[in-house]
Amino acid sequence: MARPGDLFDPYAPSVLHDVMFGHVHAAALRAVAVHRIPDHLADGPRTAEQLAARTGTDAAALRRLLRLLAVRGLFREDERGAFRLEESGRPLRTDVPDSQHAGVLMITDPMFGRSAAELPGTLRTGASSFELAHGLPFFEHLLKSPADRAVFDAGMASLSGPADEPVAGSYAFPEGSRVIDVGGGRGGLLRAVLDRGPSLEGVLFDRPATVAEHLLDHPGIAGRWRVEGGDFFTAVPSGGDFYVLKHVLHDWADEDVLRILGSVRRAAAPGARLLVVDAVLPGSGVPHPAVELDIVMLMVVRGRERTAAEFESLLGRSGFRLHRILPTPALPSVIEAVAV
Repeated sequence: MARPGDLFDPYAPSVLHDVMFGHVHAAALRAVAVHRIPDHLADGPRTAEQLAARTGTDAAALRRLLRLLAVRGLFREDERGAFRLEESGRPLRTDVPDSQHAGVLMITDPMFGRSAAELPGTLRTGASSFELAHGLPFFEHLLKSPADRAVFDAGMASLSGPADEPVAGSYAFPEGSRVIDVGGGRGGLLRAVLDRGPSLEGVLFDRPATVAEHLLDHPGIAGRWRVEGGDFFTAVPSGGDFYVLKHVLHDWADEDVLRILGSVRRAAAPGARLLVVDAVLPGSGVPHPAVELDIVMLMVVRGRERTAAEFESLLGRSGFRLHRILPTPALPSVIEAVAV
């Protein structure tokens, strides 16, 4: 226990130390991801010199970065000075199922880094730090920057895609039901749902440019789906037994969430089910990845992660009654509500 007068060593390992140097670890992670170093460790350990020769990088700098990331458990250096990729670092490879490579590149991209640097301004004003850094709301910026949109779309597919199967397997859709995936992106979740029921039908609804790149051309679900482009703030397709909103509501402030839920409620008949697929914040002080994700929302958009009580309130104000919250093996839960 520290005593009065003891000197504080700012470089000694501590929680403060880990948080203070977090951006250094993220920058090192981005550097090895950009140069795809993990791909070159797929068949066994290699020295920094061997890796540098394969990737056109500087061996001395590479060794120092890998040494730092080894401290975090992503790599391990053996007695010969060769580095191997640990299991925790395996998702950094581009050639593995559920690769997180594109997600790492997105989260560590300079457009998000600049947003993080503006958090003091957000703390002062409450405004999105992305808007403070870039002068535009996030989604408007993506419309004007095809390069950044490509980074975002690939990153979201990387981070969100692995949840599709666990989520689809966590809810029993009755055979013969029509499932409308609102803001469903390219349709990964809808495809996983339709795969589980030979008489299920589905509609993928999102922006026209997004649904044009859908993933639903699959023999097992042929003839049981269609795509529709539109704006979920204005209207969504009617006639659904189930409406799904996966990773949609957390992008938006409460007033916008009420507009989205209002569109769904106008389309949904009484008794139809709404499934909100989002993380649910635990009680204060409980460690949970959603707490970190909530700060990303604060930085980038005007949205937020929410507690069960906050979801219940928004649903109730929109003509839905919260029925239950189902955990899944992935980060998000399935928040089931009924149109009343």
